[in-house]
Parts: sequence; C-alpha cells; structure tokens
Amino acid sequence: MSVLIDRPNWPGPRGLLWSHLVSDVSYEELHAFARVLDVPERAFDRDHYDVPETVYDRAVELGAEPVPSGELVRRLREAGLRRPKHRPAAPPVPEPVPRQT
Repeated sequence: MSVLIDRPNWPGPRGLLWSHLVSDVSYEELHAFARVLDVPERAFDRDHYDVPETVYDRAVELGAEPVPSGELVRRLREAGLRRPKHRPAAPPVPEPVPRQT
C-alpha cells in the first residue's frame, strides 16, 4: 500500500486546515482507503481527497505515509496518476511569413 498524506496546511471550510490524501499505486487503492477513513466521495477531487486535520492522525495510524506536499505531488506524477486542472490551450504561434526576394 502506498497511500500518502501531506500535513494539514491548507485553509479550508469550517476554519480547519486540510491535507491531501493520494495513492501512488491506483485510484482503487485510494478510494478503498478513503472508505475505511469514512471520507465521503464528494471529497475526491481529480486525483486526491481533501481531508480535514481531524482525519490526519487516523490516516497515519491506518498506514498512510506522511510526506511533504512536494513529494506527494512528485510521486503522484511519477506514478502517472496526476490529473491537473484543465488549462486553456495556448494560442497557436503564427508561422513566419517567408520573405520574398
């Protein structure tokens, strides 16, 4: 199991700090772990669960590996499981007009 969690550093609803919970193995592993934690499905966002600070210690007790946020994202990318927000495509670069001589 490779479920990872970063420290609760992100301000969020209800005045709590929030963590990101991910798997660097599969989404199935992540969803199963979230069910054990009683984290609602609505907390899933593209490739991670947002979990409140009140869940952090229990997640670690159940086997989530505490890692810094940067490592969490790096391992998610390396596993090919990162799903970034869609960004608008950059406008095409115009072809240079050949000079006529």
